Parts: sequence; structure tokens; C-alpha cells
Amino acid sequence: MAKRGKRFQEVAKLVEREQLYSLAEGIELVKKCATAKFDETVEVALKLGVDPRHAEQQVRGTVVLPNGTGSEVRVLVFAKGEKATEAEEAGADFVGAEELGEKIQGGWVDFDVAIATPDMMGVVGKLGRILGPRGLMPNPKTGTVTFEITNAVKEVKAGKVEFRVNKEAGIHVPIGKASFSEDQLLSNFIALLGAIIKAKPQAAKGVYLQKVCLSSSMGPGVRLSPQDAQSNAK
Repeated sequence: MAKRGKRFQEVAKLVEREQLYSLAEGIELVKKCATAKFDETVEVALKLGVDPRHAEQQVRGTVVLPNGTGSEVRVLVFAKGEKATEAEEAGADFVGAEELGEKIQGGWVDFDVAIATPDMMGVVGKLGRILGPRGLMPNPKTGTVTFEITNAVKEVKAGKVEFRVNKEAGIHVPIGKASFSEDQLLSNFIALLGAIIKAKPQAAKGVYLQKVCLSSSMGPGVRLSPQDAQSNAK
């Protein structure tokens, strides 16, 4: 295990490792522990009571965080004609068609989210080996394959995030920056957890929300009471 620096060791003393904090206490602690020289990202880590090996127990979706993520999101849109114009007017950073596909095949992936109109999937489909492993592949399930380009771009720019359970039944999603107020982080957390609870598969048995943890980029994890977190999200 890598040796922790002095700064981390000092802020870690603020956190009782075995204690389950309330949501309000956890957010307050995470902000106190975010002492790096940059504006740290605050992330939620969840362990769900699902078996991701079964298709009917997959958990995936999107939610627009009411206060955004605090990060500048670079949006690429595959579109032509009027839809390309819509994308540009909505604030997309990169807009194009085959020429963008060729650029990506050449190794360029300097963007955070890719959106495509359905008629462009012939171009996008060839990029699966590049975009897929990076989580950049447009998908109808996340609203990134659509003719509603204006809405799609604006939602992403406003703070739309995707959540998806991994093979360990975990979900990791950023909910803002350490510079956010406690109320901003609280409302973002509630929006995210509410969406994840709504996405609970019918096939899931037992306790759905098993573990909840908050942390900043360079800070220690703060474990939350799943019961308290869920009661706030209802």
C-alpha cells in the first residue's frame, strides 16, 4: 500500500473510520478534509445489493445535478445539417461527422461526452473500440443518441451525470466540488441517490443500498449511514 502523505494523515484524524455519519455530518467532514491546493472533486461511492452478472439486475441511468458538477464539460456532437447548427448554438465544443470519426481513429479523444443523432451511428459505430472502454460511446439509454440535440447538449453542460453499476456492484459518481456550499452538495447528493433508488431492478433482493461513502479527490473516505442517506433522498 502506498504511504500516505502528512497532509492526508492529518485530515484523516478528523474521521472515525468505523463510524457511520449522517448525510449532513458527512458533507461537513468531507469539506473540512479537502485541504489540497486545488478545488477537489467530491465523489459518492455506493455498494448496491445487486448481482451485476445478471442482465435484469443492471443499474444504469442519468440525472441532472441541480447545482452542476463544478467542472467544465467538453461536449462533442456527431451531426450534420440543421442538427449540427443546433449543436453549435446549444454550446457544443466540437461538432462534425465523418471528419470527427477520422480524427478519433487517429487517437484524438480530447472531450468528456459524445452525443450523436441516430443517423450518425454508422460513423460512431466504427469507433466503439476507442470510445467504449473510455465510457464515451453514445447510447440511447443515457440520452446521448437523440435528435433532441439542443436539450441533450444543454443538459450535459448543466450538470448531467451518468451512473452505472460496475462488476463489483459499486457506483462512483462526482457530485460537485469542495468549494460548493454544504446545501449545494446536499441537494446534488439527494438528486443522485433518488435517481439510483428509482433505478432499483425488480429482480434485486434484500437490502439495496448497502454502503455509502463520500470523499474528496485527496481526502479520506467518510462512511455514511445508508438508512439516513436513503431517508433524505425520498
